Amino acid sequence: MNPADPAIPTPAHAPAHVIDPAGGCPHALNARLRAGGSVSEVVLPGGVPGAVVLGHEALREFLGHPDVAKDARHFPALHDGTIAPDWPLRVFANAQGMHTADAADHRRLRSLVGNAFTARQVERLRPRIEELTAGLLDDLAGAAAEAPGGVADLRTHFALPLPMSVICELLGVDPEHRGRLHHLSNTVIIATDTTPAEAMAAVRELVELMGAIAAARRARPGEDLTSALIAAREGDGDRLSEAELIGTMRLMLVAGHETTLNLISNAVRALCTHRDQLELVREGRATWSDVVDETLRFDGPVSWFPFRYPTRDLTVDGTVIPRGTPVLAGYTAAGRDEAFHGPDADCFDVTRPTAARHLSFGHGAHYCVGAPLARLEATIALERLFTRFPDLDLAVPEPELPHQRSFIGNSVEALPVRLDRS
Repeated sequence: MNPADPAIPTPAHAPAHVIDPAGGCPHALNARLRAGGSVSEVVLPGGVPGAVVLGHEALREFLGHPDVAKDARHFPALHDGTIAPDWPLRVFANAQGMHTADAADHRRLRSLVGNAFTARQVERLRPRIEELTAGLLDDLAGAAAEAPGGVADLRTHFALPLPMSVICELLGVDPEHRGRLHHLSNTVIIATDTTPAEAMAAVRELVELMGAIAAARRARPGEDLTSALIAAREGDGDRLSEAELIGTMRLMLVAGHETTLNLISNAVRALCTHRDQLELVREGRATWSDVVDETLRFDGPVSWFPFRYPTRDLTVDGTVIPRGTPVLAGYTAAGRDEAFHGPDADCFDVTRPTAARHLSFGHGAHYCVGAPLARLEATIALERLFTRFPDLDLAVPEPELPHQRSFIGNSVEALPVRLDRS
């Protein structure tokens, strides 16, 4: 059907929502926009028109639709001079890797890393993750013992270094680079309130650092994923370009730690503010895997993620999204969609039957390749944390925690905790 057909009435709708680059807690905004439908028009930073898909079923349909692309060649405004060259969100559209590739290119790139993230391969990492977790819990205890009032930042001392250490070991990244890599990836991907100049500078430095890491692995190959990617590139030159190599490394690094950092942080916040749910796990009436799934649904680590592009005018739940529109995937909005998760979707319930059907890892061909690793890290981290410190609690009221300044990432900037509630 042609949406311009005069026989089809054009429904009245609210003005497009202007996205605040500083973001903040997304749930009230999600509820307001979702009340107007599963798809909402938005204005992206820089005045660029776009859309966000908010409803669970609509998002599932959109993510798996054959006429939705990830390649930015389907985003005409990016190339015709409409959008400024220094547009900060270009980093999402211009990156080269499996997350911005379609069809055969996507399958080719995904096949190069997919074997490292199968459930069987990831399970082999369990002893190392458990070892890292134990050491970091010691560090957290030490930090709390030395701090005034026994307060330590759980993100700094536990939730960040665990996934960062795991993904860097997988990639063969030397420890001295890890602090800078987190700062740069956070600036480029998470902190959407940065200036164009800051964002572009961070992108350049991150690409240069990824190139230096690749050069080091090229000179001294090891049993790591970067060395394997380099071998694939040099063994068959048409399999992986240099830009794809750097883009894939960057994707693995950023997705491999930023999202798990937020997942662990959000789960701890939820359990500390819903102690009855924590008791269900301790009583064996729910599992730590249930906690992870319900956290991914209730307060997922990624809120609105860019970009996908309809390759034709596409009707989603009664709303036409014009061809070439940059569309955000509204993961946190879909997670609390009452039409799918029930009238108590705003409640944290580790026994919820629909929790495991969340979309926080995506859906379809681009389903997160690192999902098994994120699950394993989070379940080990949460079980060991609350076993070691059963009285762990927030050191400040949850509403006072500073939220990430981002409309993409969804968590807090710091998570001060006391390991002993007394």
